Amino acid sequence: MGTGIVGSAGAGLPVAMPGLRTVCAAMWALSLALLAVLLTARALHWTYHRDRAREHLRDPGTAPFQGCTAMALVSTGGGTLLVGRDWVGPDVALALGAALFAAGTAAALAAAVAVPLLMVVRHRVEEASPVWLLPLVAPMVSAAVGPLLAVRLPPGQARTTLLAGCLGLFGLSLLAALLVLPLVFGRLVVGGPPVAALTPALLLALGPLGQSTTAVNAFADVVPGLPYGGVLAAVYGLPVMGFALLWLAWSGALVLRARRRGMGFAMTWWAFTFPVGTCVTGLEGLARHTGLEALRWAAVVLFGLLVAGWLAAASGTVRGLVSGALPAAPGAAPRGPRRGTARTR
Repeated sequence: MGTGIVGSAGAGLPVAMPGLRTVCAAMWALSLALLAVLLTARALHWTYHRDRAREHLRDPGTAPFQGCTAMALVSTGGGTLLVGRDWVGPDVALALGAALFAAGTAAALAAAVAVPLLMVVRHRVEEASPVWLLPLVAPMVSAAVGPLLAVRLPPGQARTTLLAGCLGLFGLSLLAALLVLPLVFGRLVVGGPPVAALTPALLLALGPLGQSTTAVNAFADVVPGLPYGGVLAAVYGLPVMGFALLWLAWSGALVLRARRRGMGFAMTWWAFTFPVGTCVTGLEGLARHTGLEALRWAAVVLFGLLVAGWLAAASGTVRGLVSGALPAAPGAAPRGPRRGTARTR
């Protein structure tokens, strides 16, 4: 999803750049290939390391990442509808996008229900973490992509039902995220910055903010007969994006602080991609509905930051794969019953 958002965000930029559309389509194709590799790896993991895969669900440090697979499916489906059609044609793009959306939405709902339930029943946690947002923001990705499918349906029950479902997903994700964000900020104030390797994860809080703004702009584009849809999108999106930029400034300052103190590459660097990309798409939608040049250029600047973040995360990952530092082979799960694993600092 961190790769696909570069293509989706680039396709919506309110400026004309030669070759940009082709690059965005190439990023979509790369994200589709990476998704296939991911799904294959997950299937093999469950087949040959089922004990360790179950332990990942029981561990509060890894269970929230179950939401990433759902977001990868849905965001790649959205990219298929936006730019993938340039390479595969509109009919194949619609079928593939719908299939990815359906599978990803089902996975998102499962993660949004199961992971918080496991946190209450099985996990023993010591402090709040931004990764708690991962299973909660997954339905919001579906809420933002769903209108792209709805507009391709004929007027009637199917379109209305899909849009109503997307609104439900929007509320589900937004309200759940609003429960977690104060806990994350409170943990920072009381406990101080996280360890260096986890500091980039603070940017995950941008996900529900940027994605919800993207969703309301999508609703304003396609909901039939919605009076003042663009105004409603701006009334919601402008304050939310203002807070998102404030959080980006806070998180960026803490990341620079950690970098000065020796923070090296970790997979948390991928938090520089998708959360920032949702803010780009949110700003693009607001620029479209308000006509403000300032928002257009803010989207362009933030897209440049997104590309820089993707290059940093992708190059670090490739170096880790080539050197053998990534991925670590899964070991055997501990024997005997366990109640859960406490999160450490």
